Amino acid sequence: MQDFTYRNPTQICFGRGSIQQLDALVPKDAVVLLAYGGGSIKHNGVYDAVLRALGPRQVVEFGGIEPNPEFETCLCALEAVRANQVSFLLAVGGGSVLDAVKFIAAAAHFKDPEPWTILSRHAPVRSALPLGAVLTLPATGSESNGNAVISRRATSEKLYFGSEHVYPVFSILDPETTYSLPAKQVRNGIVDAFVHVHEQYLTYPDDAPLQDRLAESILQTLVEVGPSTLAAPREYGPRASFMWCATLALNGLIGAGVPEDWATHMIGHELTAFYGIDHAESLAVVLPGVWAVELEAKRAKLEQYGKRVFGIDGAEAAIGATERFFRSLDMPVRLADYGIDAEDAARKLQARFAERKDAFGERGAITPERTAEILRLRA
Repeated sequence: MQDFTYRNPTQICFGRGSIQQLDALVPKDAVVLLAYGGGSIKHNGVYDAVLRALGPRQVVEFGGIEPNPEFETCLCALEAVRANQVSFLLAVGGGSVLDAVKFIAAAAHFKDPEPWTILSRHAPVRSALPLGAVLTLPATGSESNGNAVISRRATSEKLYFGSEHVYPVFSILDPETTYSLPAKQVRNGIVDAFVHVHEQYLTYPDDAPLQDRLAESILQTLVEVGPSTLAAPREYGPRASFMWCATLALNGLIGAGVPEDWATHMIGHELTAFYGIDHAESLAVVLPGVWAVELEAKRAKLEQYGKRVFGIDGAEAAIGATERFFRSLDMPVRLADYGIDAEDAARKLQARFAERKDAFGERGAITPERTAEILRLRA
């Protein structure tokens, strides 16, 4: 295990009725940008609860943030922030709304006239507007980290940035706000959290037994409660456990001091950019392929994972068990399931990563050529 510094400044307010705490959490004199997605919060009671809690504060609404938040939409929100002298951003929704708000918060203080460089060149973010969250879709862990992913329609790109300045000041997590979610979104959230854990866990042994067991406990819990929260969406216990798993999967704790992979995410982002499939759908397709191509390098951790999480022996068996778990959630695991030609995807992603001179994985072993190999395996 390596030396590390771990800091997470986000205050988590978890449980039934926690939206009421907004009044104490948001500055009384704030001009608040209330950002949300397609408008489902106006039908499930969350919107009204948020406005009641905010009380007399001036609220500027901005809706329509996409499931893969677009740069162009973020710029429109940025105009609203500047025109109304907004001083606090409130994301109400899932990880996509949060990611957009993080980018808007950073862009609002960014001095360069081209904020895309925050993503394309990792231009440093030196400050940002403060932001908070009311989470209605567990999945990305964005409610408790400083990361965001933004898409740009004009160039078919999906890029990420991270900064300590865009951690939410607070995040409100009420499992009851998730009861009305479509099964597909819940399925996606379970898979997203599951793969987040693996990006920090399934690398190689590094003398980090506590970190390994923390990661394995999240995986075991997702395997246990994932199917049940889909089968009984209004049962508080499984839904609350799933929601907390998604937060712990990517709040920095299990990745502290251990090697990390993230190749599956980098490949998945490009599949979403080129073909429009959901983020979690891309992850379920790619993850088994990364493991198959890196089988010998990852064998020790695959065997440990298989034994501790599924109670089975063998690296190959662990890969198979993972695919079966995804399918138990009604999650497809092949490119053909989405009508994507594997050869076409292999060519496009190999060319894109070669142009950027990218290589991914805990040892930088996922080159553009190996990316193409992974995608051909997932036909």
